[in-house]
Amino acid sequence: MRFSWSRIGATAILGLFVAASAGCTVVNKIRAKNELNETARAYKAGRFEEAENHAKRALYLDPSNPTAPIFIARIIHQQYKPGVDSPDNIQRAHEAIDAYQRVLQQNPKNDEAFKAISVLYSAIKDDQSLRAWITKRATDASQPNDKRAEAYAILAGKDWDCSYKVTEQPDVKITSTEGGSAKVTYKKTKDQKDFDAIQKCVVRGLEEAETAIKYDSNNESAWSYKTNLLLEAAKQAEMDGKADQKAQYEKQADVAGKRAGALADERRKKEEAADAAAGTPTP
Repeated sequence: MRFSWSRIGATAILGLFVAASAGCTVVNKIRAKNELNETARAYKAGRFEEAENHAKRALYLDPSNPTAPIFIARIIHQQYKPGVDSPDNIQRAHEAIDAYQRVLQQNPKNDEAFKAISVLYSAIKDDQSLRAWITKRATDASQPNDKRAEAYAILAGKDWDCSYKVTEQPDVKITSTEGGSAKVTYKKTKDQKDFDAIQKCVVRGLEEAETAIKYDSNNESAWSYKTNLLLEAAKQAEMDGKADQKAQYEKQADVAGKRAGALADERRKKEEAADAAAGTPTP
């Protein structure tokens, strides 16, 4: 068989290109690692802009690097100042959220990124985006059941808070003294729309708590919020003059509360056992 010199030459050149490309990839990965080391040094020293530039350079050198995106997100997040409502600071929060979103595009199961986005939405008081974000996790069939349960429990907690903030108002929660002891009664809100709103919150919250329990029957938070939501339902029944319903809700709350308490006891025992195994005294 005869080979043409042109074909041999082309094959050799192609081989050289492949080798050179592989060599460049290795070199860029090493350079990216060095950039991330510089990122860590600058971050620890509080030089966040410098740290961010090093991390972005690392990602440029090695786009598949799994560490660089989370470093970038953490650095931007660190520059956000909680409680400061200036436009620049709010913009920084959104930049951090976008950076964490990019982390999740690469690794959808990154819990740090998911929780950080939740924290940031809460910090900038964007409740609508926060609920949408947590609902997305709750309804995502690709997520493990325990993660979906956590998300539903958080939503239940937000709906409990929706009612509790109203039922704790002084014109609703009436404290009086009878026979030397304090007595608490609940008076219906002056505006019917407010009452309707908190009823909707409790109905939705109980559905979310039940769904959380369906996905993870040992979720302590879900049982706790179920208990508290049932107590809110009892308050609302009292406001509406429905004593029988109030008694039913209180009975259900007692059952749910016992389950929540049992789960809390189990958790504490596990923590104590883990501390004992590690030789750390339990506070």
